[in-house]
Amino acid sequence: MAGDKTEKATPKRQEEARNKGQVARSMDLTGSIILLAALFVLGSVGPDVGRRLQELTEWALRLMAHPETVSREGIGALLLHALSETGSALAPVLAVCAAAAVAVNLCMTRMKLSKGVLKPQWQRINPQSGAKNIFGPNALAEGAKSVTKVAVVAAIVAAALVPQMGELGTMVGMEPTQLAGALGSTILAVAKRAAAAYFVIGVVDFAYQKHRHAKSMRMDKQEVKDETKNQQLPAEVRMTMRRRQMAASRGRMMAAVPEADVVVTNPTHYAVALRYDGKSPAPEVVAKGVDLNAAKIRRIAAEYGVPIVPDPPLARALHASVEVGTQIPEELFGAVAQVLAFVYKTSGRRAA
Repeated sequence: MAGDKTEKATPKRQEEARNKGQVARSMDLTGSIILLAALFVLGSVGPDVGRRLQELTEWALRLMAHPETVSREGIGALLLHALSETGSALAPVLAVCAAAAVAVNLCMTRMKLSKGVLKPQWQRINPQSGAKNIFGPNALAEGAKSVTKVAVVAAIVAAALVPQMGELGTMVGMEPTQLAGALGSTILAVAKRAAAAYFVIGVVDFAYQKHRHAKSMRMDKQEVKDETKNQQLPAEVRMTMRRRQMAASRGRMMAAVPEADVVVTNPTHYAVALRYDGKSPAPEVVAKGVDLNAAKIRRIAAEYGVPIVPDPPLARALHASVEVGTQIPEELFGAVAQVLAFVYKTSGRRAA
């Protein structure tokens, strides 16, 4: 069937997705590499970090023993000094962790930086959308995956600690400096095993995310044929066809504005025309535009008596998340229903 998504995404489709920031990512792999980098740098600069933090603690305890030597005005300077010393001591660890995070994300995106992911997307901060992600159909699978990861790492840590319980018991009565060194080496060894297990989990999760992303990018046979046909045409012909298609699409979109029930605006930069016939499960976006196109939509709506309702958050969310000719997503049902109810009440129209 032409509508069945059975074909692998073409290189052009994959490149377009990368330009939009749509790539396979694994937070587990990123976290495990950051943890391994932190443990690696702690193994080399850990003693120096510990010494500097110990000196800072001793300095703070001396001040606490003689609080009368500190004036009220000098407390801010003391806190600033403590924060500066702490940041200076931990700077190597933080710098290595940041570099590891940037490097692993660049590798996942194949060194492709996308400006699209930096644009604000209002649907991401929608409470209804967030609740859907928490309690949606994928929540159970994600919860089971998280429990499995914790169980595996906990088992690795337990397997490393149980044989050393006897040695830990012999540390009772040690000098504080000796105890800190012995505990530090033990904790570092256990942490390395846990990080290695977490890294393996991250690699498996990244492979799963790649498979999931590739599945979501699949195309049907007709899409592959159309794309192949367009790629075989000269660039000038493709550009001309693209301009004609866009002009025709705008013409059809503007012709649908008089049939809309309401136009939601920003009120100056965005305009989205909605139509609800009562037969479809949800209202449909029949036209949308920014700046000049938005002004044209408002002008046509005013000419044909289509109500115009200023609602900046809803207008931006609809423009960013809904394509022309498609129905609004479930997380916007409530806001759109309120607008339509207002229109039906004030304009005398009857709800379909």
